[in-house]
Amino acid sequence: MTRDVLESGYRGTRVLVTGDTGFKGSWLCLWLQLLGAEVTGFALPASNSRDHFAAVGLAELIRHIDGDIRDLDALQNAFSESRPTIVFHLAAQPLVRLSYEQPKLTLDTNIGGSTNLLECVRTSPSVRALIYVTSDKCYRNRDWVWGYRENDELGGHDPYSASKAAAELLFSSYFESFFRYRSGFGAASARSGNVIGGGDWSKDRIVPDCIASLLHGEGLKLRNPRSVRPWQHVLEPLRGYLMLGIRLLDDPQTFSGAWNFGPREDSMRSVLDLATRILDYWGSGQIMLASGDGPHEARLLQLNCDKANQLLQWSPTWSFDRTVKETVHWYRETISEKSPRKISQSQIECYFEEASDDRRSVSHAVATDPR
Repeated sequence: MTRDVLESGYRGTRVLVTGDTGFKGSWLCLWLQLLGAEVTGFALPASNSRDHFAAVGLAELIRHIDGDIRDLDALQNAFSESRPTIVFHLAAQPLVRLSYEQPKLTLDTNIGGSTNLLECVRTSPSVRALIYVTSDKCYRNRDWVWGYRENDELGGHDPYSASKAAAELLFSSYFESFFRYRSGFGAASARSGNVIGGGDWSKDRIVPDCIASLLHGEGLKLRNPRSVRPWQHVLEPLRGYLMLGIRLLDDPQTFSGAWNFGPREDSMRSVLDLATRILDYWGSGQIMLASGDGPHEARLLQLNCDKANQLLQWSPTWSFDRTVKETVHWYRETISEKSPRKISQSQIECYFEEASDDRRSVSHAVATDPR
């Protein structure tokens, strides 16, 4: 799917994004705004002025509504006011370790809030497409060396993972009960890997923890250095979500359902690998191992993305090294008081062009294959 297709599909389209003040949501809204969509965001206020939403001044570019997805009335009002054609649901309590500290908040937000979202979609006639974002942690993790497919068992050890598995069950229930036979309507759940990129300052995440340590001249403390994760730049799954939105409008029967968006196998790296590359691109710093007495966290998790590769023609564009390089570049440039908005827009434009070139190269190779 080329840039022209996405621009023509989203230009002038009314889009509602829940969780627009969050890390992924703010990048998605900025991209939608560049595509010419009429974007409304609904979320709690940004945590602080350093977060990507505030740093790029997103409230100046889109219509933002302060609200909590646990508040059904407030969410229904946002739907009534925005009358969206496409809904991207990203609002969530996104942190595993926080889910141990505040399990009820996590479950109320990720299960109760998602129920409210599905109910608003069910009762909003303007909505023609729903992209319902959960997590790769919705799968019951058995530390397999192969990737999880969309039809593998759901489950979760920690409250966060359990909440995401439950959110998927809710989606399936609403789809089978209300959405499957709704004329001209498509709904998809999206599960992505561990996303990194500029503007994330969340507590207990490896990249913001590393950047904060470097800024304070401290060693990088790694809790689980050998844990392996599917690292990918935030723009990778967001392109998948954007592609899904267009396809759901065109062919809801084919593209409804669950979708994985993960990196290539060579981007499956340990926490230690990631921290080492961050230091390489930062140019200084040292690594320290923290005590391993924290709550349980999975040691190995990866996704099988054959469905997205073959049916949606989505595939990752940036390598692991490029992902880390662009991430570190964002923080270094903004710390040097360069415009976060311009840096983010430039990275979107650069990524967009390279992703489009990749697709054109694949299409040309297929067209000229003598077989």
